Amino acid sequence: MNILSENMKPEYWIKTARSVADEINEGADGVIVAHGTDTMHYTSSALSFMLKTPVPVVVTGAQRSSDRPSSDAYMNLISSIVAAKSDIAEVGLCMHAEEDDSYCYLHRGTKVRKMHTSRRDTFRSINTLPIAKIKKDKLELINKDLVYNKRNNGQITVMDEIEEKVAFIKSYPGIKSDIIDYYIDKGYKGMVLEGTGLGHCPENLIPSLERANDEGIPVLMGSQCFYGLVNMNVYSTGRKILSAGVISTLDMLPETAYVKLVWTLGQTDNIQEVAKIIQTNISGEIEEKSSEKFFLN
Repeated sequence: MNILSENMKPEYWIKTARSVADEINEGADGVIVAHGTDTMHYTSSALSFMLKTPVPVVVTGAQRSSDRPSSDAYMNLISSIVAAKSDIAEVGLCMHAEEDDSYCYLHRGTKVRKMHTSRRDTFRSINTLPIAKIKKDKLELINKDLVYNKRNNGQITVMDEIEEKVAFIKSYPGIKSDIIDYYIDKGYKGMVLEGTGLGHCPENLIPSLERANDEGIPVLMGSQCFYGLVNMNVYSTGRKILSAGVISTLDMLPETAYVKLVWTLGQTDNIQEVAKIIQTNISGEIEEKSSEKFFLN
């Protein structure tokens, strides 16, 4: 596809996953996916859930076009080749680690986010460290605690069933409950609510959240704070939200939670099973602990 990345759709994630699988089945020792940066982390998350790969799959792009003297395209691509020749058999995202042309980071596909509109080092690992540092033709693991899938001789597995009717809603002061009701009435199969703080939203939404749960529509609660864990047991509002059947996304990025729900609902529509899958670490999207050491000063 030759499209701007803001025009990506979940159906295109399926096409991408199948194209990657075709290349691997035809003998590729690694695959690089070139992608626009605006929604690159959505695609890396989707591929992480859809593919169980025996070889590296690396998503990369450029913040500045290749006709500009300051373009990061060349270094990102060369570093991605190094990553695609490594033994890290996962979906990763490789981009500049600093503003200058010093080195790149390989990030886990489910734990990375675009954090600046124009900087070349816009992509950062959230609530974890990057997998590796790539300088020239050398890859150095920097996340010593990371357990990753290693290159092997197995077959690639594709699990690309999805449900596209998932809403992504941001909580804000004054939000009305009819927003939740709208998606229920329109037949949406799931929602991700990006709440405040530890995972909160105004209490006036709770009756509509209860309605969604009663109708078998899973609602996930993420946080507008990218760092830290969602914990709805701390304050009374959070406990009421939990009682309404809302599912915590733990330390997942909201975008990753949205992609995971799109994918999960392709596997099952049972709300209890959805909750179990959402809170099970599948592709490194959930860390057992969310340490403050990862917070960017």
